[in-house]
Amino acid sequence: MKGFFISVLVVLAMVQLMVRPGEATISCEEVVNLVRPCAPYIMTGIGNPTVACCNGLDQLRKSATTTADKQQACQCAKDAAGGFPIINEQAAASLPAICKIHIDFPISKNINCQDIL
Repeated sequence: MKGFFISVLVVLAMVQLMVRPGEATISCEEVVNLVRPCAPYIMTGIGNPTVACCNGLDQLRKSATTTADKQQACQCAKDAAGGFPIINEQAAASLPAICKIHIDFPISKNINCQDIL
């Protein structure tokens, strides 16, 4: 049993060392999946964002805690927004306020994500 406990501690230590300080731990796939339910609202600005959209933004807020994560999430959201033929920038910018969630970057095609702290 003692050997098992030590093995678990070694594995946990290795996982911690795999993520270097200053490197993002959030993936673009994760960001896109979290923001995807917001697409209908972002494209049209009609009605209100869905509960799934607001929950996704809240999870994104919880997942992107370091500067590197916030910059990565911002860039992923920016790239995803750029893939939409039409995006209502005002609707996208209003999402956090409507969902009553504070995130440190807007979902926009026109942001410099390196400025995110």
